[in-house]
Parts: sequence; C-alpha cells; structure tokens
Amino acid sequence: MIDLLVAGGGPVGLATALYARRAGLSVEVFEPRLAPIDKACGEGLMPCAVAALEDLLVPLRGHPFRGIRYTDGHRGAEAEFAAGLGLGVRRTTLHAALADTVRQQGIVVHPRPVGPVRQDARGVYADGLTARYLAAADGLHSPLRRSLGLEVPTATPPRFGLRTHFQVAPWTDLVEVHWANDMEAYVTPVAPELVGVAILTRRRVPFAEQLRSFPRLIERLPDVAGSETRGAGPLLQRSSSRVCGRILLVGDAAGYVDALTGEGISVGLASARALVDCVASDQPQTYERSWLKATRRYRWLTSSLLWARDHRTSAAVIVPSAQRLPGVFAAAVNQLAR
Repeated sequence: MIDLLVAGGGPVGLATALYARRAGLSVEVFEPRLAPIDKACGEGLMPCAVAALEDLLVPLRGHPFRGIRYTDGHRGAEAEFAAGLGLGVRRTTLHAALADTVRQQGIVVHPRPVGPVRQDARGVYADGLTARYLAAADGLHSPLRRSLGLEVPTATPPRFGLRTHFQVAPWTDLVEVHWANDMEAYVTPVAPELVGVAILTRRRVPFAEQLRSFPRLIERLPDVAGSETRGAGPLLQRSSSRVCGRILLVGDAAGYVDALTGEGISVGLASARALVDCVASDQPQTYERSWLKATRRYRWLTSSLLWARDHRTSAAVIVPSAQRLPGVFAAAVNQLAR
C-alpha cells in the first residue's frame, strides 16, 4: 500500500511529494499535463518560500528583490524584508525545477488524471492503486473538492488575475504594487531584461485595456507585451473543511482568498509540510487545525486588505497610510515574508 497519493502536479503538489519522500513515505503523483505548466501568477517568491524551496533542494534561478513598494502614481511607500531576499521566478522555471527534483528523487508521476476516487476506513482507492491517504492538490477549481461536497458558494463579486511579461530591464529591486481605483498591478522583476505584470481586477476586459488605469506604469513599459496573457479566477474559493476521511486538501484546492498579498506559493508550501506531518503521524484529523494555523496570517491580512480595497473611502487611503506610517507598513510586509 502506498502511503500517499497526490492528485495534481503543480508546484504545491510536487512540493507535497518531496516533503513526503523526505519524511520516508512512499508517494506517487497524478498529473495529466506535461511540466512545466504556465499559468497566471505574480511570480514573486517571498523569503520564506525561497527558504522552503532551498530546504527541499530545489534549484532556483530568478531575479532577487529586497522588498515591496506601494504606489498610486503620485505617492509611494516601500519596505524591505528583514528575513532575506525574495526572488522573482517565472512560473514555468519554478515548475520545471520542482519537476526535475521530483524526477531525480525517483518519485513516480502518472501522466493522467487521478480518475474516480473512493475511500473507506482502511484506505483510498484510485486508478487501481491503494493508498493510506490522498492529497488533493488539484488547484483553484478543484474537481476533488467539488466531488467531496466540500465546496462552499460565495456571493462576493468575483476577482480575476491576468498576467503577462514585458521585455524591459527592471527599474527597481522591489516588487511594485500599483493601486488604481478598482484594481492593482503587480510588477515583479523575473530576469535581467524581463518583468512580469499581473493585474487583479473585477473587470472582465482585455489586459491592455486594464493597463490603461496605470499611466505611470505604462510609461516604463514597451508598447508590445513579451508573452501571452494568462488569466485565472474567480480567485475567492472556499471549502467547508480541509479533511474528508483520508483525503486532505492542500494548496489552492484547500481554499483561497485572493492574490492581493502575494503569498500563494508560501502558504501552499507551509500547508504541504503540515499535511505530510499529519500523514506521517497517521493523524489526519489534526490537519484541519494545522492548516488553519499555517494559513492564519495570510487569511487575516488578505481578508483585511481586501475589505479595505472594496470600500471606496478606505481604498483611497491605503497608499497614503502606508506612506505616513512606514513602521506599520514594514511590519505588515514582514508578516508576509516570514
């Protein structure tokens, strides 16, 4: 019997497999798509994510950044990380590095969907295999979460993410967050001559039209994008639980608030480590509490900032407040970086 099956071979699914192997567990992964898979992503790894990936012996190539800058086009505030440098990494580069590490460690990746899953008190059964547990790492719109009846409807107007790249030298060693009336643009240096621009918005219109809301940013960018635009959303996804018998949800499948604070990979890695600890100790019932603890800071900060963003009066003072209260802004940034 296999100790752990992982449904989904994205970055969090592969990290789950690596943590499992390091814990001495037998593990296999199901992923029908060939790595690397590109998707909409801010592509900025916080210092804690960089440290976690280095701990998993995943080789990282990217462009370092030292902190975060907020700007509304007129005012700005910046804060440096106290815990070390972050790293701008193309999503495809990150996924390829994780896939190579998984391959080097001899972890089997089945090139197909996990298929129908059933479970009983003794194990989980999928695709002719039997395992003690299954980790559902099948993404934002997790089919497994839905099939298990764990999906919770949301009434909030949806937010979406769009991302493309521009062939231009980074003009700063910070991740810049540009604030407009009803959207944000994240600029991440990912290579010596390449920046990624991700827009978070409730408007369903083309990227180029959304970008017009950021005239100061447009001044720095070439007229033509250097990569295809990728989209994701709706971003808000809720699950009633992270545990359903012997099936445990991890990464975006476990629930997602928003990309507003840029912690997606960091939170996913922390959740993967917590899941494997619970599987290794044969105590799946403790994973819900472990997940809540591992994601508490992300959920609280992101929900608070999103609430402020959705109220016109408070949204208008986010950047001025960060500028007037640099100590508070720096503390918040370093909460995300830990």
